[in-house]
Amino acid sequence: PSVSLSSPALQGVLESFLGTAVTGALFCLLAGQPLTILSSTGPVLVFERLLFNFSKDNDFDYLEFRLWIGLWSAFFCLVLVATDASFLVKYFTRFTEEGFSSLISFIFIYDAFKKMLKLAHYNPINADYDPNYVTTYDCRCMPLPDDGNMTGLYSDASSWINDTDLPVNATWASLDKKQCVKYGGELIGPACGFVPDVTLMSFILFLGTYTCSMCLKKFKFSRFFPTTVRKLISDFAIILAIVIFCGVDALVGVDTPKLIVPTEFKPTSPNRGWFVPPFGGNPWWVYLAAALPALLVTILVFMDQQITAVIVNRKEHKLKKGAGYHLDLFWVAILLIVCSFMGLPWYVAATVISIAHIDSLKMETQCSAPGEQPKFLGVREQRVTGVIVFVLTGLSVFMAPILKFIPMPVLYGVFLYMGVASLNGVQFMDRLQLLLMPAKHQPDLIYLRHILALVAVRKAMDYIFSQHDLSYLDDVIPEKDKKKKEDEKRKKKQKKGSIDSEIDFPSEYPYNDNIPSIKISMDIMETEPMLGDKDKAS
Repeated sequence: PSVSLSSPALQGVLESFLGTAVTGALFCLLAGQPLTILSSTGPVLVFERLLFNFSKDNDFDYLEFRLWIGLWSAFFCLVLVATDASFLVKYFTRFTEEGFSSLISFIFIYDAFKKMLKLAHYNPINADYDPNYVTTYDCRCMPLPDDGNMTGLYSDASSWINDTDLPVNATWASLDKKQCVKYGGELIGPACGFVPDVTLMSFILFLGTYTCSMCLKKFKFSRFFPTTVRKLISDFAIILAIVIFCGVDALVGVDTPKLIVPTEFKPTSPNRGWFVPPFGGNPWWVYLAAALPALLVTILVFMDQQITAVIVNRKEHKLKKGAGYHLDLFWVAILLIVCSFMGLPWYVAATVISIAHIDSLKMETQCSAPGEQPKFLGVREQRVTGVIVFVLTGLSVFMAPILKFIPMPVLYGVFLYMGVASLNGVQFMDRLQLLLMPAKHQPDLIYLRHILALVAVRKAMDYIFSQHDLSYLDDVIPEKDKKKKEDEKRKKKQKKGSIDSEIDFPSEYPYNDNIPSIKISMDIMETEPMLGDKDKAS
């Protein structure tokens, strides 16, 4: 749905499904880091929306203009691959990674609430209902006026329903709303325009899906059921939440907006095909001028792809295989060309979805002592899950009879869950929470020992702090090792201070038991003559 907003009537749901299936499956099969998930990201969609409006204002063929921008951008990405420009990722600090990750997470959260508020705008809450006027709050079916006479309101209607399946003694008053409209009646009364509160029901589904997903995800830490059952429920938390609240929506029966899935395999716009011709729609100079906006697309693609790859390849994930930054960018460039020629959305690495993919593949110890949390062992590095997910995404077009029963508020609840869940373990969010935490309740963290405040501009820190202090902020050594080294230094200082205090001789005391002395054995004293005896002997 977000893709259709970027270029109305040209890229819809079917193009999104097809592009996701093709690019995602090929990337997981051929990329260097298959744990990274490709998707349409917010910055790229914003660029496409601006490009569509620009093409519309200047009478350009949007798809052809977009094709040349994609070709130029793919060329620039291939140049970056050939020059090994991916080495720049070593300059990405934790602040850059977590700032970008938090931004994408906040976009997911913001988008979820924005969609719900838009839904509430088109389905306003029925705030005009007054219980005091309940006696007049009714709706009746009446025949249309016939020569100004309202005859036959409660008369026998069998004269005009002989050919229907209604009872013979049916009257206008006995017809329901659909039958009244079907047989040419007129609905009169203040209750005829009543519409159930779709907004309130949608918010129940929205918040319920989010809450249920969070609770089921943490179910593996509960005390109920065997370990295998708890882990199974936790792994399929989102699917279970969707099924539960789809059932709630079906039981209540409120006409909430549902997911729209195409039933035919054809482009959304009847004026386009599956191949975009590169020439004929725009002047020749547009093909060269497309290199300028392509530079912006290249920056977006490079930053999105490489920052997400750095987050996926963190040391905390304990990955054993290589990263493959250059190979990943190469395949993103190739897929950019394919999507441009087919008129499909552009796909790059999605931070939030990739983090969710990593979380679903984490391995932990099976057995642990009572009350002890299981230890993290690593991540299952494989290509199977990504390929299967994207193949099923493509096949979901043929599951339209089932998918059309999924309410949109349920999907918005899943978006909210993904945005919030991806913020777990982000130090940037932990530091924001520390601002609201009293000092006595703050945990023993290395950056709380030495850095007393967050500094906005990193470059200015060189003029404020020493390089020793800045090492606690930027050092790549894990925090547990840094804390261990810090504790060892502190113990050495304390031990050295205790030795100095033992040999210290206070000037105000003439005698001290702690004065260092030399012990001489009695045997030596007996064999050696005294100094006076030596003089007499001489």
